[in-house]
Amino acid sequence: MNYFASAIWEFVKKYYIDSIVYKTGYNPVNSATWIILLIIACIAVYKTLVKYGVKFDEYFVAGNIPYVVFGSSIRVVEDAGFISPPLCYMFMSPFIYMVVFAIAFPTFILSLKYRRENYWIHYGAFGALLSTVTLTFLFTHLKVVNWWVLPSAFLLALSFLAIYCLITSKFYSKMYNKLSCAVFFSQMLDGSATFIGITFLGYWEMHVIPRILISHFGGWIMLPLKIVVFSIILYVLDSSEENEELINFVKFVLIVLGLAPGLRDALRMTFCV
Repeated sequence: MNYFASAIWEFVKKYYIDSIVYKTGYNPVNSATWIILLIIACIAVYKTLVKYGVKFDEYFVAGNIPYVVFGSSIRVVEDAGFISPPLCYMFMSPFIYMVVFAIAFPTFILSLKYRRENYWIHYGAFGALLSTVTLTFLFTHLKVVNWWVLPSAFLLALSFLAIYCLITSKFYSKMYNKLSCAVFFSQMLDGSATFIGITFLGYWEMHVIPRILISHFGGWIMLPLKIVVFSIILYVLDSSEENEELINFVKFVLIVLGLAPGLRDALRMTFCV
């Protein structure tokens, strides 16, 4: 029994704890685990919000964007060493998503209950306050080293978005809608930040499959990879006959998964932490 318990502990320590404590990046085991937990969490959140009659439209997304900015910026606060162990572990992936959710979800429900018509404005306003306070802390306590990173990542992502909009509006208008454009932009922002960090600033990729591809081809591979993968995903989603609300919720999740790491990486490189 002691041997069995020891083996389990070593497994957990090697594949879960050490990757967080020593910031060694993701591995196949914890990557698969986090993906499964993410899917379960998304299903639970979707079913809960459907019961409240929430529409997953551009207003829902707009109300949530400030919380994504807050999560990304508070992650950089941890990167910069302002939060000490063990508390700092709660502000690393994947736990940072849980922390932000624990703040955002009750705020969302309260906004929905008392401000049904324009809930997203009141809900988003609180998130904007949190993100403003956090960003102000960063810019007043850290030196801006690479001022060009954030605008470069945004301009690169916007350039790819412009091409996406031009092509889809002419050849397949179903993919030319606000949420699909938001998905494409957020994912290209993530890819652009990764490209800049690896190519010009010596950063490295933490995720397993991108890390393998980058080791063989270089940081530039993230740009065509993102274009191909998410063009296919958006084509499948926008061609689907499934429930529109479910499709929009999936798009929302994809926006968060692109925007959150993209902003965090760009901010981190801006301050060189």
